[in-house]
Amino acid sequence: MVEDSRAVRFFDRRDYYTAHGENATFIAKTYYHTTTALRQLGNGLDSLSSVSVSKNMFETIARDLLLERTDHTLELYEGSGSNWRLVKSGTPGNLGSFEDVLFANNEMQDTPVIIALFPNFRENGCTVGLGYVDLTKRVLGLAEFLDDSHFTNVESALVALGCKECLLPMDIGKSSECRTLNDALSRCGVMVTERKKSEFKARDLMQDLGRLVKGSVEPVRDLISGFEFAPGALGVLLSYAELLADESNYGNYTIQRYSLDSYMRLDSAAMRALNVLESKTDANKNFSLFGLMNRTCTAGMGKRLLHMWLKQPLLDINEINSRLDLVQAFVEDTELRQDLRQHLRRISDIERLKHNLEKRRVGLQHIIKLYQSSIRLPFIKSALERYGGQFLSLIKGRYLDLLEHLTDNDHLSKFIALVETAVDLDQLENGEYMISPGYDSALSALKDEQESLERQIHNLHKQTAFDLDLPIDKALKLDKGTQFGHVFRITKKEEPKIRKKLTTQFIVLETRKDGVKFTNTKLKKLGDQYQKVIEEYKNCQKELVNRVVQTSATFSEVFGSLAGLLSELDVLLSFADLASSCPTPYTRPEITPPDVGDIILEGSRHPCVEAQDWVNFIPNDCRLERGKSWFQIITGPNMGGKSTFIRQVGVNILMAQVGSFVPCEKASISIRDCIFARVGAGDCQLRGVSTFMQEMLETASILKGATNKSLIIIDELGRGTSTYDGFGLAWAICEHIIEEIKAPTLFATHFHELTALGHENTDIEPQRKQITGVANYHVSAHIDSSNRKLTMLYKVEPGACDQSFGIHVAEFANFPESVVALAREKAAELEDFSSASVISNDAREEVGSKRKKEGELDDMSRGAARAHKFLKEFTDIPLESMDLEQALQQVSKLRDDLEKDAGNCKWLQQFF
Repeated sequence: MVEDSRAVRFFDRRDYYTAHGENATFIAKTYYHTTTALRQLGNGLDSLSSVSVSKNMFETIARDLLLERTDHTLELYEGSGSNWRLVKSGTPGNLGSFEDVLFANNEMQDTPVIIALFPNFRENGCTVGLGYVDLTKRVLGLAEFLDDSHFTNVESALVALGCKECLLPMDIGKSSECRTLNDALSRCGVMVTERKKSEFKARDLMQDLGRLVKGSVEPVRDLISGFEFAPGALGVLLSYAELLADESNYGNYTIQRYSLDSYMRLDSAAMRALNVLESKTDANKNFSLFGLMNRTCTAGMGKRLLHMWLKQPLLDINEINSRLDLVQAFVEDTELRQDLRQHLRRISDIERLKHNLEKRRVGLQHIIKLYQSSIRLPFIKSALERYGGQFLSLIKGRYLDLLEHLTDNDHLSKFIALVETAVDLDQLENGEYMISPGYDSALSALKDEQESLERQIHNLHKQTAFDLDLPIDKALKLDKGTQFGHVFRITKKEEPKIRKKLTTQFIVLETRKDGVKFTNTKLKKLGDQYQKVIEEYKNCQKELVNRVVQTSATFSEVFGSLAGLLSELDVLLSFADLASSCPTPYTRPEITPPDVGDIILEGSRHPCVEAQDWVNFIPNDCRLERGKSWFQIITGPNMGGKSTFIRQVGVNILMAQVGSFVPCEKASISIRDCIFARVGAGDCQLRGVSTFMQEMLETASILKGATNKSLIIIDELGRGTSTYDGFGLAWAICEHIIEEIKAPTLFATHFHELTALGHENTDIEPQRKQITGVANYHVSAHIDSSNRKLTMLYKVEPGACDQSFGIHVAEFANFPESVVALAREKAAELEDFSSASVISNDAREEVGSKRKKEGELDDMSRGAARAHKFLKEFTDIPLESMDLEQALQQVSKLRDDLEKDAGNCKWLQQFF
């Protein structure tokens, strides 16, 4: 096998670990932030760097490598000298063998998923076969879909599944067509592992799945036969994750078809723009939606489910409403909510315990945790039974009936009885996990024998004290040690008194500061017998523990259903707690199907911003109405709240479709199948992608992936290039969204000229087709005319912004006065000069409005349409199938045609 260059290798030295060579340098620099931690083994050219790592530090490094960085794998070796063998290996998608290290002292936030992609390029796009495995929940999935050149579908699947590692066929992974696929994978923080193309095969797949999947094999065969490429992707996963090597997997997996249309689609850009998941750079937990909404009480389970729900908002109106019904029930009944949360705090991470139980990685203490969680259920049940509100039948159908079934005599009552008879619960207070002696006759007999020997030894102790004429326990002590077993001990002071008897009747074992240890044949015989019984008792205990664990494992399906029920209850209670405990309570949104209804948020707020201590949030209305204000252009000063406003609309919709109340006074939301957000260019310069290029890539994926059922949020498009280019692109993109995609859109911009899209142009230009559904809004700011001071009002109001505030904001930031004065002078000059400029600003004729001159507006819209056509023709050139000369010929022809058409269009002439 090829040596994996991504592996960080550790060597277990019992009390500590070491790493060597490049690994040692990497660890020293990354985790110790200094190379002084390195030692050199050997000297000269053959020397090898080495670093020692304590057990705690090893846990920290393992957690960072596998859970945070996702760009390395981890290997652990045991042995000595030149003979070391690999005992554990883990990757970000397959944590299997390191779970005990990673989650010993902290909860599992998210279940990692490994995915395999088998892209197949054809002339009409790329068909992607996708397989995935969630090793923690033991779920296999398949999907197959057509994707565009930006792999927008793959990206939304990566986000929804929470994928950490992706297997790709070797030759495909390196091809030029896959460059954009690799970009999508790195945006989502997914580690790529290449496998030979021959491993993507479905030859023995049915046989393997027959062993792994519970239930009959027929439905599995039917499911697999419906796919062309996905079975190959699933096949490579089974061998990579070595699922068949572990017999505890047999009959414990479920398999499902994963459909892209079952959840709202989110790409990595939208997840970042809406701050859905936590980031290491967050100043506090309320910076992210997950941090704000996570008020779960169970150990770990609720947290993981919330993580999943936020990545998979619902599209089914009934399912959304039933979640909202339950949240409403818990919001309205405070006592019920607090009671349930109190009980859930004492529930362990049943999901992880079940997983370890199936893997037989558990001891008695884990069984006790399951038992302690099980005995809380009657309390949870009786709390739910006390509810008498309007959602009674829903609570009964969703929770009470299932709890009734799970706790009956065939299920958990049986498990509780098993633990109560098998485990010595009285010993728990001393922190001892032991099988109760009465559980098994052999164990009981050994316990009696042990007690009888203890009595005999005690009597011998008494007899010896009497014979030696020494006070028992004060002078003659009975010790029990690992070296000699049971022995008598007297202090050195007492020793001369009985020296004679010692030498004749006893065997002296050692003389030390703390006294003289001695024994005789009787004590030695009893001690040996006692030791033997203790060993037998331990072995018998061990066997019985295994038997109890095995019997408990037969309840694993019951624990699975229970974990699902309790974690769902936990998350919904968490939503209710958030909705009730905010300074301004949240309200229940009204949900309408995607093709009817509008998006109306009255008095909406941004949940994460308002939760910051220093913020006094000013609420705003947002009315996206079909045919009236479906496309909104939002202008206004920097720092005026444009970005916060457009993001909060996205966040409110996401929260509603997850099933949560929203931070509004009143909300009505038409379900969205996708949220596209293009907000501020990220740090793609590190990958050699300019800010502008990044903007264009993200915008291209919006134009290709959005439908009229999506929501589009665009902030400051086109600022990464020159004003004219940027404005031209922004205009063309707006027109395309309005006329072709017809999705509700919030477009925040500094190009005030774009507001012309929203003007009623019929009087100016009867022959021009009317663009409907465009509305202008602006974030307001107030300038005090006496001292020119700027005050942000953070209110979103109808109409376009009538002036630019850039210079005022510079003043705000304490720019030197001379710079500000010069800026004002230049701006005034440019405004006078604007009659010759591309875009007129008739501020003097029509104060406060930015209407275009009629001729110029007509000229510009014709020019923009021709530029739009040029851009489309340019993107349609099949560059990958042409050589350089052909490509250059084609481009120069397009340019000549455009230059010809620019002859009678002033707006286009500026580009030549």
